[in-house]
Amino acid sequence: MSSIRRFRKTILTIFFLAIFMFARTSYFVVRPGSAEDLSRYIKVEEPAAVDEGTFYLVTVSQQVATPALFLYALADPYADLQPRRNVIPPTMDPEEYNKIMQRYMVESQNLAKVVALRHVGIEVPIISDGIKVVEVEEGSPAKGRLFPDDIIIAVEERQVYLVEEVISEVQKKKIGDPVTLTVKRGNDIKEITIATTTHTEQPDKAGIRVLIQTLNWQPVMTINVEIDVGKISGPSAGLMFVLEIINQLEQKDLTAGRKIAGTGTINLQEQVGAIGGVRQKVKAAEEAGAEYFLVPRDNYVEAKKAARNITLVPVGTLSEALSFLQTLN
Repeated sequence: MSSIRRFRKTILTIFFLAIFMFARTSYFVVRPGSAEDLSRYIKVEEPAAVDEGTFYLVTVSQQVATPALFLYALADPYADLQPRRNVIPPTMDPEEYNKIMQRYMVESQNLAKVVALRHVGIEVPIISDGIKVVEVEEGSPAKGRLFPDDIIIAVEERQVYLVEEVISEVQKKKIGDPVTLTVKRGNDIKEITIATTTHTEQPDKAGIRVLIQTLNWQPVMTINVEIDVGKISGPSAGLMFVLEIINQLEQKDLTAGRKIAGTGTINLQEQVGAIGGVRQKVKAAEEAGAEYFLVPRDNYVEAKKAARNITLVPVGTLSEALSFLQTLN
């Protein structure tokens, strides 16, 4: 009997250990990812000069929390726990969400090409079919006002071509203020006014909690710029893409031989936007040996909580980032 009890105890131990290690919770763990040398991922036709330093794209690692990872995240100051509903809309399949994040990355790359080339004096026209509503989140103030397949063509009467432009225009509002969208629904054009609420990932920012994607937009390029970052997704590398492209286009080395990481979205007005996971990105940059970290101004306070052996440089525009880089030469 004692051997049977030991056997049962062993089986139960294995069972509970398996649950602890492999069961899925309703949370995601966000941890520091990697810092990637952008010169490996971006190639400009006939680059002007060889760079001596490095611009880094910085990532976060995001995965479903097992009970073991959940406890780990509670103890690790550089890990965050996010409820699944704050990461993926409850009615959306993870695979569909990942595809949208990949589209955001492509959009970020195309936008960076436009901004970089325009900054050095090369005109780049944009073509787009508008911004499609993919999902209206539960609890969104747009519920019953916007619907999947609606096409947003203007915000506050300003024509928009990109997801990032919609987000930027909405975030100009204070939380609770109304925002008016011009929407194409079938053959009809409608003006829809929606009260803003808190942004899901940035609670200090205004949002309307809808998932959107740009339809068929692309820059009309006169210079070949190739960007291939593999499976990295999302829109938060826009600023660093722009800096690397400009660096390859111009004779002067913007890095001045330094290791410079950073993050932030960028829009057509060259404004740098806030992102999620900034503490984890600062940590990843430090671990890669970066000396400086360009951080969106709206993320600066949060980034300071993670910075130990790296100099944070808050920026609100591309010009501010370039002005800082000039001080390194």
